[in-house]
Amino acid sequence: MWFWLLKWVLLGPAVRWYTRPRVVGLEQMPRRGPVIITPNHLAEVDSFVLSLVLPRRPAFVAKQEYFTGSGLRGHLERWLCRATGQIPVDRRGGTGAEAALTAAEGILRRGGVWAVYPEGTRSPDGRLYRGHTGAARVAARVPGVAVVPVGIIGTPDVDAAGRRRWRRGRVTVVIGAPLDLTAYDDGASGRRAATDDLMRAIQRLTGQEYVDRYRTPAERAARDAA
Repeated sequence: MWFWLLKWVLLGPAVRWYTRPRVVGLEQMPRRGPVIITPNHLAEVDSFVLSLVLPRRPAFVAKQEYFTGSGLRGHLERWLCRATGQIPVDRRGGTGAEAALTAAEGILRRGGVWAVYPEGTRSPDGRLYRGHTGAARVAARVPGVAVVPVGIIGTPDVDAAGRRRWRRGRVTVVIGAPLDLTAYDDGASGRRAATDDLMRAIQRLTGQEYVDRYRTPAERAARDAA
């Protein structure tokens, strides 16, 4: 209930006014059955925009810090994440990350929509970085899941790093054709190949320059501090 109230009444109208979203390829989004949405990630507002324009309710992976913050902002972030069914993930990896993937698998087995940023965090410079293999790992566990690449363009104009307030801009969301990642071998090399093909599909939607490496911890810390 909270998700739809936020989307249509409490938050969605403001997001729509600031971003003026344009959606291309909405017919590519499956209307039923399990779906993994895999967008690029440029700004914090990305998740709000996707929730606004997609016809189905997506559950995102959210960094653990959003569930443990203090003060007014921390309480608000924690409430928003819980009210909208977000999945906390420990970005240090290990058991925390696996627990998030297991939760995502449960959502998909119930026929839901899981949204995950393959890059793992926001781009520091507008380029598209190497993807993590979580989407491919979960896709291999859920029969019939569709993996949908999504390109987001323009959100840094609205929500630039280091700027405290949004500015009005124009955001385009491009939805690509679903991919069948289960066609790849269910092993480390197969998951890597599947993820690389997924990132190429995202790049074709956004036109971003591709960087064949993960974000470093130093880059991530610097961006999060901005």
